[in-house]
Formats: sequence, structure tokens, C-alpha cells
Amino acid sequence: MEPSTLFNILIAILLIKFVLDTVLKHLNAKHFNDKTPKEVSDVYEIIEYQKSQQYKKTNYKYNIITSLFSLITTLGFFFFNGFSIVDNIAREFSNNIITITLIFFGIIMIGSEIISIPFSLYKTFIIEEKFGFNKTSKKTFFLDQLKGLFMSATLGGIILALITWFYKFTGVHFWLYAWVLITVFSLFMNMFYSKLIVPLFNKQTPLKDGELKNAITKYTNSVGFKLDNIYVINGSKRSTKANAYFSGFGNQKRITLYDTLINDLTNDEIVAVLAHEVGHYKKKHIIFNFTASVIITGITLFLLSLFINTPIFSLALGVSNPSFHIGLITFGVLYSPISELSGMFMNYMSRKFEYQADNYAKKTFASKPLISSLKKLSKNSLSNLTPHYLYVFIHYSHPTLINRIKNLK
Repeated sequence: MEPSTLFNILIAILLIKFVLDTVLKHLNAKHFNDKTPKEVSDVYEIIEYQKSQQYKKTNYKYNIITSLFSLITTLGFFFFNGFSIVDNIAREFSNNIITITLIFFGIIMIGSEIISIPFSLYKTFIIEEKFGFNKTSKKTFFLDQLKGLFMSATLGGIILALITWFYKFTGVHFWLYAWVLITVFSLFMNMFYSKLIVPLFNKQTPLKDGELKNAITKYTNSVGFKLDNIYVINGSKRSTKANAYFSGFGNQKRITLYDTLINDLTNDEIVAVLAHEVGHYKKKHIIFNFTASVIITGITLFLLSLFINTPIFSLALGVSNPSFHIGLITFGVLYSPISELSGMFMNYMSRKFEYQADNYAKKTFASKPLISSLKKLSKNSLSNLTPHYLYVFIHYSHPTLINRIKNLK
């Protein structure tokens, strides 16, 4: 295969992905004005429903513009030898493969971050502000950006440097060492993310003694779920939207409740949401997701090892000197269709698991407070009650509200 042929394949993949995503978004947008199904007709009042429609339309336009801008900048980078230019800059600083790789991806990461900031500002302080969601100050916004960039550079840089080092000294067998590294890192993050990373951005405090904690303790004891770590996170610092999540394994497991969730829901509704999260743990969904992620990562790295030494991967991007970092870029684009398929599979399994967790909550607690909590959370986030089924199939990790309610009833 000629480098020009591979280049055209890369461009075709980028264009096809953009077109398919745009068509899906358009199909979904055509359902924004659908009549609300009977099962969820009580979620919104008329004025609130009109507000939710406007919110969906505004986000649709925003997503189309940002996707188009991203495509144009990416194509510009491909057609005007952007990767070759960045590669030459990186090589001016060092001849070491690890240093070159870190500088190369560092430049691209910082450039992407700078380009995305105006869009993030608009999303946060125009769109989210307009619809009453934003609680973030500009100071917090920029601190978040800096912290996020620092975390990505530090953790991502260490992992990338080690993977490049494995490649340098073990050749095509690097994928085995990289697989072990990423697996250990993922397990560590799953165990300690809430302890080590979350405090950099949010304040977490143990749930105070009182009716809510007593209700939660009563429920967890009734299902034999030992839980000593229940925390409240100050999500209201950034948004009015509510959430709750489960993290960790063994004695490191914890439930984190957003303060907005506690403010918006009754105690029974909060316990129902927590029962759903316990269901994920009891049904071993967390273990499945982790295992599946490890397997997919292993397959991806193995395929990468088969092609990373191919000179055409670098020549296709206008880089005459074959290198590990350029090979990663080319492989990433070529692998993206497979990644989309694995993502669809994981979304399918996730939706299936959500039904199972709902059933567990219904069986061990009650369905009525879970239904009312789901309706409140949908209302408070102005969520789409009538999404297109294809959009749901490809992008949704959770079933639609109406399907969850039907299942619970």
C-alpha cells in the first residue's frame, strides 16, 4: 500500500465518522418536539417542557458547531503536515525516543486545550448559565482547567513514558508490559480515585448522623452490604445537576452523594438511588466492566504491536522518520471504527446492567421512590424524554427514562 492510499483511508474514516455522528444527531433532534409519552407526562409542566426543548435545541446547535470545528482543525492538521511540524519541533529538543514522544504529545495536548477553552467557556457561562445550571465561578473554571491539564500531563506523561520505554527495550513485545501497567493503574484508580483525585476538585465530607444516614444504614444492613464510607460532595459548587456514584472495592468501597441530590430528593428516594448503586455491586457489574475494559485494552495493545513498526504509518502523515508516537496517531484513527463497536457493546451491557440494578432496588427496597427520583433527576437536568432509538442504541449508557419506568412497573 502506498502512503497516499493510507492517508486517504485515514481521511475517509474521519469524514465518515463525522457524517454518521451528524446524521444521528439530526435524527435525534427531529424528536425533540415529540408528544411526551403517558408514562412520563408528569415529569414536566408546560413551561418546563418548553424550557427543556429549548435546552436540547441549543445543545444540538452547539454540538454541531463544535464537531464541525473539530473536524476542520483535524483535517487541517492532516493536510498541512501538522504532525510533521510538531515532530520536527520535538526532535529539536532531544534524540531520546521517550523525550520526543512526551514533547510531541505535550504540544498536541496543550494546543487542543487552548483551542477548546473558548468553547468550554461558552458552554459553561452562556448555555448552562442561561438555563440555570451553572454555579461555577470563572476562577473555579480556570483552576479546574489548570488542575485537569496538570493531572493529564503528570499521570498521562508517566504512563506514556513507561509504555515508550517498554517499546524501546522490548520491541513488539511492549504490549504485554503496557497491558500490565494500564491494568494495575486502572485498578489503583478505581480503588483510590475518590480519595486522591476528587479532593483536588471538590470537598467531600462524611454524611452526618441523622434520618438520612439511619435510613441508609438500615437498608444496607438489610441486604448484607457493609458500607462505612458514605460521603457528600459539594457538587453545587459547579452545577445544580444532581448525581450519585459508587466506587472502590472491598474495604475501599464508598458511596458518594452530591449535595444537590440530597437537596432535591426525599430520604426514601435517596435510599432507592443508593439501592440501585448497591445492585450494581451485588450483581458484580463493576467487576464485569473492569474485566471487559482490561480485555479490550489487551486486544487493542496487541493489534497496535502488530502495526507500530510499519514505516507507512509515519509516511502517510508526512513524517519520513518512522517513530512510535506517529504510529500511535495513525493506529488511533484506523482503530477508531473498532473502538466505536466496542463502545456500542459496552453501552449495550451498561443499559442491561441498569435494568438489573433497578430490579435489585425494586426487590430489596421499593420501585415507587426510585421512579419518582428518576423523574425528578430528569426534570432537574432538562433531559430528553423522547430520544431517537438509534441514538440511544449507539450513545446511551443508560436506558431511557420511559423504558426504566416501564421495567420498574
